[in-house]
Amino acid sequence: MIRTQDRAESLWESLNVDAGPAAQPVALGGNLEPATVLAAYRRGLYPFPVDTVEAAIVNELTYDADVQARRIHIVPGRDDPFTLSWWSPDPRPVIRVDQARIQRSLRQQLRNRADWTTTADTCFAEVVRRCRVGRAQRWLTDDLMRSLSLLHEQGHAHSVEVWDRDELIGGVFGITVGAVFSADSQFTLRSGAGKTAVADLTRRFAEAGGAAVDVQRESDHARLLGASPIPRSRYLDLLALPTDPQPLDTRKLPARRLTE
Repeated sequence: MIRTQDRAESLWESLNVDAGPAAQPVALGGNLEPATVLAAYRRGLYPFPVDTVEAAIVNELTYDADVQARRIHIVPGRDDPFTLSWWSPDPRPVIRVDQARIQRSLRQQLRNRADWTTTADTCFAEVVRRCRVGRAQRWLTDDLMRSLSLLHEQGHAHSVEVWDRDELIGGVFGITVGAVFSADSQFTLRSGAGKTAVADLTRRFAEAGGAAVDVQRESDHARLLGASPIPRSRYLDLLALPTDPQPLDTRKLPARRLTE
């Protein structure tokens, strides 16, 4: 495993992430082996594969000029590098756990949801599967899902689940790198359930000693979850913090505790 991780780390050695494009992929190509994905997250990158020829052609038309100008790095490992892009937006939306907040409407909702509970790492594969359902651009490809499953088994990828009694109604998953939890995706089947999952993740990660939850892409939705944009250079500094959080608390807990 150590040798495999060393080989994966070497794929990224020549890449200066902080000098890459702010709103385009920083790199293209590579592979979705668990060690490669983990090494990428450690450098502030996350993958965005495509699963159709048409989508790969669009990527080529969009990014080929930047590849030729060497603004976008090509990682060896794929016959067609345009089928897999690696992103590191600048700025990066991050929820600092010591500044986390829950919007008033969600607080009011949770106070009336006595049957809602939350867990962590109870059904990781199901959370990932549900995050893929109904997405027009299926970046959660079968290969990436297999890689995430293995990273979960190795203790790097985690999920938080929201339940209404015995029904799974929301969830979020992502990968932990030191003091940062990079949240990849969430799903919701009831109003507020997805936001509850992120709020619960932030609380559990804070209690484990984490510093920040990264929500990857800036949006109105991200801001509603309490995320604030920070420069990519600052995000990379967060990844380098020596903090080593404890494992997430996996117990079933009442969602209403988030209002306290």
